Amino acid sequence: MENVFQLWVYLSASPLLWLTVTLGAYLLAETIARAARYAALANPVLIAVALVALLLHLTRTAYPTYFAGAQFVHFLLGPATVALAVPLVREAARVRRLILPVLAALAAGSTTAIVTAMGVAWALGATPEVVVSLAPKSVTTPIAMGIAAANGGVPALTAVFVLMTGVIGGISVTPLMNLLRVRDYTARGFAAGLASHGIGTARAFQVNRLAGTFAGLALALNGLATSLLVPLILALWR
Repeated sequence: MENVFQLWVYLSASPLLWLTVTLGAYLLAETIARAARYAALANPVLIAVALVALLLHLTRTAYPTYFAGAQFVHFLLGPATVALAVPLVREAARVRRLILPVLAALAAGSTTAIVTAMGVAWALGATPEVVVSLAPKSVTTPIAMGIAAANGGVPALTAVFVLMTGVIGGISVTPLMNLLRVRDYTARGFAAGLASHGIGTARAFQVNRLAGTFAGLALALNGLATSLLVPLILALWR
């Protein structure tokens, strides 16, 4: 037992261990989700986060130690976002036809996501830092953290809000769209990507390729829109 403990102490200091743990947790979560036929509650990201969090808690591992290895996965968020341009090129003609509805939905959705998050936080008595940190919750993590840092928020707190938003959106988007009887996959996908960024986009691709394509479009456009809108809305709020 002592040898096992010594081995764990040695491995826990290696970034490679936590990179392996992260990838292994996601592969296991993906297997579970596939066995559940990708049911809404069997979200691979949610399952993987729960598994990693449980391991960190049991081993009393500090987050900075974990992130020293997981940062390699974090770095891939940028290339993965850029890669979403590939399906968009294939659907370029459809995107051009729908450009006006897309821009209208972007303006309404982005503004609503920012204002409602800030409004609820302010009404519940949150500090200004928390309110600002919540404002970019519906965009992908690197952009959201940059927006928060530039406007007086806490980037680490924003990252948590972004993850929570994505998981909730990924779980609820399909049942909600079915309940509302929204059958158009372009609308379903765009709503998922705008409201819940990369996790919502991943869920949209699981449901339908066209939905995933428009979710990727929404993810990209909302990053730009939010970076422009947050400073304006904060200026009015302050």
